Amino acid sequence: MLVIRRVQQIFWLFLLSCTVVTAVNATPAAESFGDYTIHINAFNSDTLQPNMAKAYNIIRSKNRGLLTISVVKKSNSANGMPIKAKVDAKATNLTGQLKNIQIREINDGAAVYYISEFNVADKEVLDFTINVTPSDDNGPYTVTLRQQFFTQ
Repeated sequence: MLVIRRVQQIFWLFLLSCTVVTAVNATPAAESFGDYTIHINAFNSDTLQPNMAKAYNIIRSKNRGLLTISVVKKSNSANGMPIKAKVDAKATNLTGQLKNIQIREINDGAAVYYISEFNVADKEVLDFTINVTPSDDNGPYTVTLRQQFFTQ
C-alpha cells in the first residue's frame, strides 16, 4: 500500500510539472523511441508543494529551475513500466553560456525518475539537450527542450 501511495505521489508530481509550465516548449513533453517514451519538463521549483520539495531535498525558489525526466518502457500495463537509464543533460542560454546540469536519480518504490536543479534569471531561455540510454538498450536517445523561466 505504501508503494502504491508513493507511486501516486510521484505521478502527481509529474502531472504538476506538466501543468505549471509557463512558456511554450519547442518539443512535446514526451517523445517516443520504439518501446521507450521519455518524459521531460522544466519549471521553477517554487511551484512545488513544500512537502514534496522537502521529501526530495529540492530547494523551492523562483530563481531555481527544476528539470524532470522519466523513462517508460511499453508493457502490458496501461502506463508502461518505469525503467532506469543513464541520463546526462546540458543546457545553454541564448548567448551560448553553458549551465551546469547535475542529474540525480530518484528511486521511489516502482518509480524511477531523474531531476536536476539549477539557477535561472527572469525571462531566461534555456535550451536543454538530454541524452538517455535505457538500462536494457543500447541508446542513447536524445531529446531537446526549450524553456523560458519567469522569476518576477
